[in-house]
Amino acid sequence: MEASLYERSGDRIRCTACERYCYLREGQSGFCGVRTYRNGILNLDVYNYPFGYNVDPIEKKPVLHMYPGSRILSFGTSGCNFACKYCQNYEMSQRKNVAGEYMTPEKIVKEARKLHVDGIAYTYNEPTIFMEFARDVGIIAHKYGLFNIFVTNGYETPESMEMASEFLDAMTIDFKGNAEEKFYNRYISVLHPDLIYKTIKYSMDYGIHTEITDLVIPQIGDNLEDAEKMISKIKDIGGEYTPVSFLRYHPDYKLSLPATPFETLKKHYDIARSMGMHYVYLGNVREQNYENTYCPECGALLIKRQLFNSEIKGLNPDGSCTHCGFKTDIPVKNSIIQ
Repeated sequence: MEASLYERSGDRIRCTACERYCYLREGQSGFCGVRTYRNGILNLDVYNYPFGYNVDPIEKKPVLHMYPGSRILSFGTSGCNFACKYCQNYEMSQRKNVAGEYMTPEKIVKEARKLHVDGIAYTYNEPTIFMEFARDVGIIAHKYGLFNIFVTNGYETPESMEMASEFLDAMTIDFKGNAEEKFYNRYISVLHPDLIYKTIKYSMDYGIHTEITDLVIPQIGDNLEDAEKMISKIKDIGGEYTPVSFLRYHPDYKLSLPATPFETLKKHYDIARSMGMHYVYLGNVREQNYENTYCPECGALLIKRQLFNSEIKGLNPDGSCTHCGFKTDIPVKNSIIQ
């Protein structure tokens, strides 16, 4: 399948899907391994080949401020434009060849409807590398009332974000640990993590619902000053109502550090709250109350969460607080009002 996100540059082509902007000669693939210059065009090798396929609660992405309690069909492909040394989906993401089951966009949406899900999530690996495939699935999904979510590392280009705006309803933009350049260089093979903030702005400018996650890795990616810098930039871009989740790291792939202590996560939570962020969460933890949503105005419990289950406790159907009327802008379609 010919990709759309590329341009010609002499005897080479330049892929414009992600901020690596790979220059390729005939026969070469990009860093992701699945966008290949072949027979004079850029081919998206994984088109029609979803790899990894599951029905999840929306909270697992995590998307916490859009249709809580919804069920979504999740899939990814092989390949990735990052090389995280601790990737939990490395069997997919670090596989630089086509794998998966042949399924057209029409068939994927048909399967989603058969499973009675509310939306589709493009996840597990980096969806930007299969943007054209995701776009074709997403446009069909919209025709049947299904919403679309990207779980992304935030390395999109202006070109790919323009395409994403055609079909995306939400993005979870995931910082992969310490948001500083040295960390990204050493552990992810990425040079310019600051570009992720541009993606956050693009997403919000396009009216795409945007949530932020930060994987807190002990010893190497848990610096509180760096976390403060990240929160400050996010607040400047999206404001104090931007949802931010700090996620516990678990050892995997090439990194065997112990799981993030709860105390470390709590310090990150406290910093974000002290900086005026209203919606701060901890993920992958069993401690109570750090996944709940509270009203920024009156403090009432709006959504109670445990693991990946949500109960609407204090939201009206229009997303306003039942206690004080504060408008949260959290749509509650397909949720059960308690």
